[in-house]
Amino acid sequence: MIPLYHPGAGPLHRTSAGFKLAALASGALVLSLFPHDVVSIGVSLLLVLGLSVLGGLPLRLPLRELWRLRWILAVLAVALAVFVSPAAAWINTGRVAAVLLLASLLTSTTRMSELMAVLDRLLRPLRRFGLDPDAAALTISLTLTTVPVIAGFAARVREAEQARGVRLGARSAVPLLVLSLRHADDVGEALAARGLG
Repeated sequence: MIPLYHPGAGPLHRTSAGFKLAALASGALVLSLFPHDVVSIGVSLLLVLGLSVLGGLPLRLPLRELWRLRWILAVLAVALAVFVSPAAAWINTGRVAAVLLLASLLTSTTRMSELMAVLDRLLRPLRRFGLDPDAAALTISLTLTTVPVIAGFAARVREAEQARGVRLGARSAVPLLVLSLRHADDVGEALAARGLG
């Protein structure tokens, strides 16, 4: 399992989980809706990296996240470059990378228990419409943690290929899928054991 929370005493660790969640939502909206160009998306990525450092995290953490996500980002970038344009590939891949880095920043500086408590409070008014706030909060928190977990599995597959001196290419999707499904089964069993499945 990839450790998501990194203990620390920086400004982001001291900021409330609710504020960070609102900042993530706002940042994702701005990154998604603002009409970016080649320069502005580069500035956005630098701002997110700078926010990590100003927040008290070492620069290696967001860079490691980008490295873990390299295959996802590479596939997206190549597809966009081939079917749209290189500029669109840079802008849209940069948007995805920036949003994923913001989500990583949230999970790196916030304990999952704090995040779930905030989500539970936010979703509680929806109980009157039949929504279970505990289940919804758990679903959202699991979604936030899934991307780095799957990226970690992809890195493990790549390391196994290198250790064996083989190159699976597109066939590497098979062990990645197996690892992902096994992880989903483990999560499902853990939820069922707690009466949440």
